Amino acid sequence: MRIRSGYILQQVMDIYVVMGIGSEAYVPNQIMSVNETGAFLWRLIEKGTEKQELVENLVKEYEVDAETAEKDVDAFLTRLREKALIEE
Repeated sequence: MRIRSGYILQQVMDIYVVMGIGSEAYVPNQIMSVNETGAFLWRLIEKGTEKQELVENLVKEYEVDAETAEKDVDAFLTRLREKALIEE
């Protein structure tokens, strides 16, 4: 799984924003803000990290249980899929 080409994560003060770069990547529906956890997951997905590894990393980084981490990862991946921001 990878982030679709043409999209980047930018931090603006305390807010993280996913945006398209270049005119062909600009689609208003695909611009979104994410929290710190979403930014953490985004960076892992940029490296090609698969779902189970995302869950494991979330458990380690934020000291949450595996069930909560999996639900959070599923919700984030669903959001990215709805906006066509990942390639699987």
